Amino acid sequence: MTLHFYKSSYSNSFDNCVEVADILPAFRKSSYSTSHDNCVEVADLSAGAAVRDSKNPEFGHLAFAAEEWAAFVRALRRDAFGTW
Repeated sequence: MTLHFYKSSYSNSFDNCVEVADILPAFRKSSYSTSHDNCVEVADLSAGAAVRDSKNPEFGHLAFAAEEWAAFVRALRRDAFGTW
């Protein structure tokens, strides 16, 4: 995970300000992704997983609880979605 610092909106234009940090997850592409940019990226979170579009990472991500993510991965492994 990476920390992204930015000035608080309550800070003035002087150098005496408070900086706030967001913890940014470390996203990775699936090993099943092709060399193209059309893929989904996943990051581990302390309470589950985050998913985002690799073409538009600035649009944010979707977070899933650990139980939801585990159920999704189990369904993928048994090909419940008919994708393989």
